[in-house]
Amino acid sequence: MLAEYLPTLLFLIVATGIGIALLVIGNLLGPKRPTLEKLSPYECGFEAFEDARMQFDVRYYLIAIQFIVFDLEIIFIVPWATVFRELGVLGLIEMGIFAGMLLLGFVYVWKKGALEWE
Repeated sequence: MLAEYLPTLLFLIVATGIGIALLVIGNLLGPKRPTLEKLSPYECGFEAFEDARMQFDVRYYLIAIQFIVFDLEIIFIVPWATVFRELGVLGLIEMGIFAGMLLLGFVYVWKKGALEWE
């Protein structure tokens, strides 16, 4: 039984070895010219200009909610679509309720103005 897992184990060992070898070779052969600019804190392409505890605009959180809504939609609708014929009318009703709840989340984000960019 364990012999069936030998190719998988071999693949994991080779992949791990290649990953470690590339990191070590890059560290040994790569250029090392640290400057003040390279060693400075870096965030989103520009210097930090305020306190790290500053308040974010509510639209940031609404975009995050929107991402979760559409992510959940894909996670649950794709498997449902594969067994759609076996579920029958009850499965269709349940997915309609689920899609309606996702639509309510989208409308909420839309009404809060998260889809409007400045």
